[in-house]
Amino acid sequence: MYHFSYYKETEQQVIIDFMEEHPFAFLTGSFLSGQQVATQIPVLIEQRGDELFVQGHIMRNTDHHKAFIENPNALIVFTGPNCYVSASWYSNQQSGSTWNYMSVHLTGQITFMQPQAFADFMRRFTLKFENGNQQSPTIFDNLPADYIDKMMPGIAGFEMKAQKVDNVFKLSQNRDAESYGNIIAQLRAKGGNSALIAEAMQKREAKLFSNNNGKPKL
Repeated sequence: MYHFSYYKETEQQVIIDFMEEHPFAFLTGSFLSGQQVATQIPVLIEQRGDELFVQGHIMRNTDHHKAFIENPNALIVFTGPNCYVSASWYSNQQSGSTWNYMSVHLTGQITFMQPQAFADFMRRFTLKFENGNQQSPTIFDNLPADYIDKMMPGIAGFEMKAQKVDNVFKLSQNRDAESYGNIIAQLRAKGGNSALIAEAMQKREAKLFSNNNGKPKL
């Protein structure tokens, strides 16, 4: 992960909001032998005082389930939109092009939930992603008991307390105001992920260049 101060988001709520907006996370770990495992899963973020927890569920008897039983150390990665940034958009074009993106990394140890805690999690999980609609037929409490009894033994709920939270919000913060504005315009015109990066850049533009004669606050 890049460790340049100008690519780091310092506001905790911005980081949490980013994870909430991109809950389909990349979960990775390894067996004690070093064999790596990975999967992508939707998760919930929970704050308890100053501590941050991630909760999710995975299928039992998969390689990643077996690995986390053996070795609970895990890395969870949240990623958002990303895009190519051409150096031809800079005020000084004689430099390398790059890629802009946003990513948050959480490390900690996986613990698996007991049955009642797992059922409580599934209630919150299904309700959240059904936008709080308690009438939805697919939330946990509205599913048939025989379906729940059949499905629940095949999946394992987990929780990870974040022992370390790191991030990269690489959004051309090292460029001058002219280049920064031109990058935003070019990305907005491209649409898709590029436009989403342009939106994230624009939110930071005023603060980045305020009272600094067109130079970024690095």
